[in-house]
Amino acid sequence: MNENNDNASNGSNDTNTRRMLVADDDPAILRLIATILEKENFTVVTARDGREAYKTLQADADFTAAILDVVMPHISGPELVRYMKAEERLKKIPVMMMTAEHDPKLSSDSFSAGACVFLPKPFTTAQLQIMLQMLIGKQPAE
Repeated sequence: MNENNDNASNGSNDTNTRRMLVADDDPAILRLIATILEKENFTVVTARDGREAYKTLQADADFTAAILDVVMPHISGPELVRYMKAEERLKKIPVMMMTAEHDPKLSSDSFSAGACVFLPKPFTTAQLQIMLQMLIGKQPAE
């Protein structure tokens, strides 16, 4: 993993730490989402593709939620969600899917795989914050 190691060390390991897994093959999107989430007091762990996210989840299931791109190299977002929903220790992690693709089948595949919310790209900070509230049911930090 890349820049996430620095970010992960900012949070303590107590149960109050809100941790978010973010997987996207676009480094600019990863940085944007990480910046927004850190302002919302999340500790962010990033993955650059589906395989890296899969390896992260195999090693660590302690996430408040996950934000996954639908179309990623190696393992797609919906495939990753299906894996998460099949694993007892991962199935309670709520998932937000996002994509720049305009194919309605991608959103229906994401929901059928088990995603809770779907965010089309491009998105605004406010749209991400609203979807985040829907995903985890908490107000963002002021």
